[in-house]
This record gives sequence, C-alpha cells and structure tokens, in this order.
Amino acid sequence: MRYYSTFNDLKRRLSEPRHFIQVLLGPRQVGKTTGVQAVVQELAQSEGMRCFFHAVDEPLLRDRDWIVSRWEEARQATRQSQKQTLLCFDEIQKVENWSETIKHLWDEDTRNRLPLQLVLLGSSTLLIQEGLSESLAGRFEMMRIHHWLYPEMNKIFGFTVDEWIYFGGYPGTAHLRNEGERWASYVRDSLIETTVSRDVLMIERVDKPALLRRLFQLGALSSGQILSYQKMLGQLQDAGNTTTLAHYLELLTHAGLLTGLQKYSGTELRRRGSSPKFQVFNTSLTAALSGKTFEQTRQDPELWGRRVESAVGAHLLNQSFGGLFTLGYWNEGAQEVDFVLHANDKAVGFEVKSGRQRGERAKGIKVFLKRFAGSKVHLIGGPDGVPLVEFFSSSLARWTG
Repeated sequence: MRYYSTFNDLKRRLSEPRHFIQVLLGPRQVGKTTGVQAVVQELAQSEGMRCFFHAVDEPLLRDRDWIVSRWEEARQATRQSQKQTLLCFDEIQKVENWSETIKHLWDEDTRNRLPLQLVLLGSSTLLIQEGLSESLAGRFEMMRIHHWLYPEMNKIFGFTVDEWIYFGGYPGTAHLRNEGERWASYVRDSLIETTVSRDVLMIERVDKPALLRRLFQLGALSSGQILSYQKMLGQLQDAGNTTTLAHYLELLTHAGLLTGLQKYSGTELRRRGSSPKFQVFNTSLTAALSGKTFEQTRQDPELWGRRVESAVGAHLLNQSFGGLFTLGYWNEGAQEVDFVLHANDKAVGFEVKSGRQRGERAKGIKVFLKRFAGSKVHLIGGPDGVPLVEFFSSSLARWTG
C-alpha cells in the first residue's frame, strides 16, 4: 500500500549516508507524524540511531533561536556517538524565516561532515514549497503523504467500498464510523476547523475568514459540480470579488481540503480561465457537513451517485496532486467528461455512471475523443464500466500507461 511503502522508502533513505533533507508534505491527520515516529523507533532498534522530534505547536513562541538550540542539542549527540542522528521538525513552516535558518545550519554541518539527518514535516504545501524553492534548492527530497485511499482503509480498518465513499480516508476517524453524529462532529470540529484555523488563518493573511469558511462549506457540499465565480458571488454574502474567491480556493487547496478543478481544453490559458469544478480531497468532508447519515445517503440514488462521482475525483486527485499529471474536467455545451488527467499532451478521461442517460454519456465521450486526438476515456461504474472496487484499488499507472 502507498502509505506504508512511502515510510519504508523513508527508512531506507535515512539508513543511507547523509545527502539530502527529507521533506514530508501532506494534510493534517493522514499519519505523517505517526509514520515518522514508527520509522524512528525501527531505526533506533536496528541501528541505534538517536532521534530528536520537535513539534511547532505554538508558532508565536517559536523563532530562529528555537531552531538553533534544538539543532545544537542534536549536534552534540551526534558528536558524542559518532553515529548518524535524526532531527525532525513537525509543522516547520510555522516558524518565521525557517528555511534560511535551516539552510545555514545544514550547510555548516555539510562542510564539517557531521552525519546529522534532517526530516521536515508540514501540512501547508504553499509555505513549505516557498521556503524550499527560495532557500533550500538542491538540498532536499520531497515525499508526499496523501489522504488514505480505499485499499488502505479496507486492509487496516475493514472498510467496504461504500463506507470509503462516504466516510473517506482519515485513519483517525475509522473507529467512529458506527457512531453517526459523533463521527460527523469530530470531522467538523477537530479536522475541518483545526485545519482552517491553524493551517490557513494563522499563517496566511485572510481579510474575510468567515467568507473562507463559507466558501469551503459551499465547495464541499457541491463537490463534483461546476460553479462559476459569478454564481458563487450570488450564493455567498459579502463575497468581495472573484479574485478573492480564487485566492481563498487556492489556500484551501494547499491545506488539502478542497480544490477547484479547471476545464481541460488542450491549452493552459483556457484551463486557467474556466469555471472551477469543486472537488474535495477527502469525501468525509462532504459527508460530515451534509447532515445525512450513511444509510440516508446510500438509500438516495441521486445523492449516492453524486457521492460516487466525488469519490472518483478524490481518488484521482490524491494520486495526481503535485505529480506529473494534472486533474481537470471537460465540457462543451451539454457534452461533458467528468474528469480528465493531462500531462505531456496526453489526455485520459473518466466518465462516472450518473443520472445522465447512456446515450448522452456516449455522445459526450465521442465528442471528446474526436476533439483531442490520441486521448482515451474510461467508464467507471455501472454494468458497462470498470467496477468501483477495481477502480478504487488501482493506481494512475493502470489508466495512463
């Protein structure tokens, strides 16, 4: 499974001679800290490696001197043992000027051949990547930890495919799935609100925090739907302007909550100018805000169809985000293809069984294939499509190879 293979890879890298800073990026509550701590424990037992793990829980109390003092502690341990030592900073992006400080310390240890390994963890991809590109270019390797997909939730927690479609891929909530409102309250209060408050509002200037929250609620409940910015302005009070909404949607994307997929047209310009198609990274975000239980949602064919389409989008998004492929959608008039993966002039479409008639779907696929030579489309779900269990158990390589 992808989660465990990532941390096995991290263990291998940390067992090698010191070359690069290891950077783990991913949203809250997907197991970054748990995975690193498991690797640390294994390395301590197998190789006697000592580890120093520091979490930036109170960003206002953390500054350059805080990083330097923790680093010096790890240095002393490394000099005493003459073995590789591991230093980890969790949520490092919350410390002001963190990247410049780490660059200075890392380069100093490199010159002195000190075998101090460094792992940085962060949940804000925007701020971490800014620091990496500005100060640490050529010094790091990046590993992405995404929301858990169906195979992981199935193997570890016994989720059925229907449960994964509704309850999503937060491993920490799995034990609550039989407790309806308690599960939904936990997702709303401990996951959504914590992420918005700590990963967005405390780091990035947001002039209208209430608008940011309303935009997230609108997008999560409309996951799988195309909505123009003008329509958003009509549904959100005190919405400001389209530029503000686009910026807030970008912040939610970098927090791993919600994104706006862009229309695929074969040209970068038109894709950026299109109306976004809302897509959650984790389907539990929609379910927790919907007010509908698992049973109620499953028994409503139209509502369940929308949840299935959103789950297909989440499956594709989590595997493509930050990678070689970009995920979008395509439509032209009444014709559409639900999702399109694009890279290197190659387009792969995915059409999910929905309320549209088979003839309408077939016509949309035919127009898409004709418009974009060399493209292909996979039908997901239904009697004539790829079974959902098979699709959710597959990687992008299955469809793009």
